[in-house]
Amino acid sequence: MRQPDAASTASGAPLSALIIGAGFAGLGMAVALRKEGIDDFVIVEKAHDVGGVWRDNRYPGAACDVPSHLYSFSFEPNPDWSHVFARQPEIEAYLRRCADRYDLRRHLQLRCEVTEARFDEARELWQVTLADGRVLQARMLISGVGQLSRPSIPKLPGMEQFRGRSFHSAYWDADEPLAGKKIAVVGTGASAIQFVPPLAQIAERLSVFQRSPAWILPRPDRAYTRLERRLFRSVPGLMRLLRLWIYLRYESRALAFTRFKSLMTIAGKIPFYRLLRRQVSDPALRAKLTPDYPIGCKRLLLTNEYLATMARPNVDLVTDGIRRVTETGIETRDGRHHEVDTIIYGTGFAATEFLSPMRIVGRGGRDLNEAWRGGAMAYLGVAVPGFPNFFMLYGPNTNLGHNSIVYMIESQIRHVMRCLRTMRRQGAACVDVDAQRYVRYNAQIQQRLSTSVWNGCTSWYVDANGHNSTNWPGFTLTYRWLTRFGDLTAYRFFDRATAESR
Repeated sequence: MRQPDAASTASGAPLSALIIGAGFAGLGMAVALRKEGIDDFVIVEKAHDVGGVWRDNRYPGAACDVPSHLYSFSFEPNPDWSHVFARQPEIEAYLRRCADRYDLRRHLQLRCEVTEARFDEARELWQVTLADGRVLQARMLISGVGQLSRPSIPKLPGMEQFRGRSFHSAYWDADEPLAGKKIAVVGTGASAIQFVPPLAQIAERLSVFQRSPAWILPRPDRAYTRLERRLFRSVPGLMRLLRLWIYLRYESRALAFTRFKSLMTIAGKIPFYRLLRRQVSDPALRAKLTPDYPIGCKRLLLTNEYLATMARPNVDLVTDGIRRVTETGIETRDGRHHEVDTIIYGTGFAATEFLSPMRIVGRGGRDLNEAWRGGAMAYLGVAVPGFPNFFMLYGPNTNLGHNSIVYMIESQIRHVMRCLRTMRRQGAACVDVDAQRYVRYNAQIQQRLSTSVWNGCTSWYVDANGHNSTNWPGFTLTYRWLTRFGDLTAYRFFDRATAESR
């Protein structure tokens, strides 16, 4: 197979595949293509290196909330995880090692941002336009950008007037001295609950602006011993057994999320109240930290330090809404002015704005954003009718509340490879999902979501139309079976010469 290089891509010779993004999804897809003997592909990455969200989110305390031996590729176990829950630097280093070990760097084109991808029906190719004006051509287009790649920054009156430093946690300013400063944190989501505790230890004053409290569970973390890591290296089967045990334990939680919501009281409420009583003695502060929405409706957060941090004497929990940002701080709706030196936005990501700001155009000039006007959706989370040879990894309705997204991504990669092999076997130029199967599948997904814990409150799982376009409403094992063993009759494979459905 031809190896892509600067000359070949610049000359316009079509690639077999173009992958957008070099995080877990993009790298995993690239490994699958290499194992299949496909070498003429590129990975375009807008940043300076691989790693995805684990390259970008470098805030203090950044760590995964899924155990490290499960939050890794099944084909590349790592015996050297230092903790049960891996820290950001370790995960980033792991992805870099994967890129090196599987010789993926020669396929990488870094600092290359995709602005538009348009399907050329006459040539049955994707024309992918980069921010620098170059156009690459590929027979297959695969998005690996995921759901948590675009930070969501609130639009607060007066933000541009603030004279101090402000930034989103995904763009952490490591050069900004924070020790001894008055710091404001806007938001109390999954990122904030990790960086607030270390900030509180160095700040003169830390003001945390909370819109709604989170259901919090203890994180059962500890360091792996030298003996354990030595055993993992010398007995690889031990790692596989540990991974299986972790997977089954976490998979069982799907029962509470999607089938028997009453189990959430035992699995979530009781541990939360126990932790809250132990770490916060002030009844008024406890009340502020207690959610008033059904448990599980928003993301459950894991931390052992956050609640105790809120009880520190140098920490203020502000629950009055923000009226505006001023030159020197934040004014809340009660008229109080909070003077701060630095504002950090821990306001999460635009999870429901899939693929933005890229423009994806399929058959007949159909814009994907227009197709998704009523809410993003895809068949098995990977394919949309009218967009031939286009697949998404970590696409609509494939996020999880109970298990490892890497497991889901690997299921999707195997499904894409099944479609690719069928195309080759049939001598087809294109594969496209049937519109009726697409609609029927997504109606079933929304019906199942309506009875899950995620139905009943406003969260980043749900878009402005009330459409849950993020979560998978079931077991990951079910999804694995559907993607790996389900029939491919939902797809139409087109002959190169006649472009007629077989």
